[in-house]
Amino acid sequence: MKKKIIIGLSLFTLSFFLATVYVIINIETTTSRLDNLVKLHQIEILREHLLIHIARVQTDLKSRERDNKAILTTVNSMAEVADACFNCHHVENVKKKLVDLKDHTREYKKAVSGVLYADGASSMKVDNAFRIGEDLITEVNSMITMTSTRLDEKTNVALQKIADTKSTLYIVLALGPVFAAILSMIFIRAVTAPLHTILDATRRLKSGDLDYRVESLKDEFGEVAASFNEMAGSLKEQIQNMQRTEQLKVCGEIATGLAHEIKNPLAGIKVSMEVLSEDSSLSKEDRKVLLQVVGEVRRIEALLKGLLNFAKPPVPQFTPSNINNIIEICMAFSIKLPSVSFGGGPKAVAVVKNFDEGIPIIMADQMQLQQVFLNLLLNAVDAMPGGGTLTIGTSRRLEGKAIGIEIADTGKGIGREALNKIFQPFFTTKSKGTGMGLAITRRIIEEHGGVISVESEKGKGTVFRIVLPVRKESEEQR
Repeated sequence: MKKKIIIGLSLFTLSFFLATVYVIINIETTTSRLDNLVKLHQIEILREHLLIHIARVQTDLKSRERDNKAILTTVNSMAEVADACFNCHHVENVKKKLVDLKDHTREYKKAVSGVLYADGASSMKVDNAFRIGEDLITEVNSMITMTSTRLDEKTNVALQKIADTKSTLYIVLALGPVFAAILSMIFIRAVTAPLHTILDATRRLKSGDLDYRVESLKDEFGEVAASFNEMAGSLKEQIQNMQRTEQLKVCGEIATGLAHEIKNPLAGIKVSMEVLSEDSSLSKEDRKVLLQVVGEVRRIEALLKGLLNFAKPPVPQFTPSNINNIIEICMAFSIKLPSVSFGGGPKAVAVVKNFDEGIPIIMADQMQLQQVFLNLLLNAVDAMPGGGTLTIGTSRRLEGKAIGIEIADTGKGIGREALNKIFQPFFTTKSKGTGMGLAITRRIIEEHGGVISVESEKGKGTVFRIVLPVRKESEEQR
């Protein structure tokens, strides 16, 4: 944004500078044209003065009413006017005419002087001087006539150009503020539009829309938008954690109450049902019903136990642990379960192990992690009733500061709607599940300072990823 502002101000300054230069050039050009017109009119006036002086001398030659000194003064003035014409002309053809005019003027002056200084000048000299004067008058009249026409044309052209220049200057002066206003609006919009976007985002965030994100902002505003998005995501996560903590608190209170209020009666019911089921006088159908009741009571007990473990989990007992060994123990235990069949058979589960033998020892509660891995392994096997491949891998993360665990299956997969709820308590896709396994799993991982995530696609399998930090024993004791 700073770069855009600098470029915009530079363009505005350059435009103002060019407009100023244009105005100055037009003023200078107009002034020059006016000066030229003034000089042309001055030349015209000089020629008319020359014509007046010649005509006066001609009159004096005829009448001789004035004395010779006054006539000579007029003649000298006439010659000075003729010489003054050379100060204004530089074109060759005009200069040639002026040279001829000056020669004729000198000739006329000489002839007039001969008449005035001679005692008893003859009429021939007077006629000769008068004839030269008439020719000079004709020549001056011819020049005046010719230049008057050109002067009128030049005057009209100059006045038209001056009028055009004046109109152009008016347009420039009128468009200058408009151009400045447009640039200002562009700059203001460039600044205020992102601010309005961010302000609208903060209002939506204030109203509770934590999923709203600011998009399509660049430069410094893009950095602000990125920070806002991070803040919104962090705020959403914190609120969810607070809500989850509150839910856990309520869940703990409910679990404690249920454990005291239901556990003992359930135990009595279960014992009574078991005793009744052993009565030899019962029919096979009745005994089957009683055993089903006992099974449901045990399921309720398992649900209560899972609820207690989730709401009030035991404090982890951190000890130096090797993740690879813990997973090996869980796999060995899983193989012994009757519902799991690793290797052999048309519906067997093939196991692929990708263990990093160089992963560091971490501080962890081995029993709790065994519960986590065993739950994930059993879930993976259950997702492949027709057989498949179970891939288990470990690796170093974050330059050895964390350990990654990945458990993938090629089973049925999980739908999108279920995937968003998979870690919620009591949510299950199994007919006889309690819905507490993955909720407890995430709780244990978070108690270890780690994170767990899941990716799944319907019909293509599921991948659970766990990242656990590598912490030393001294860090756990603080």
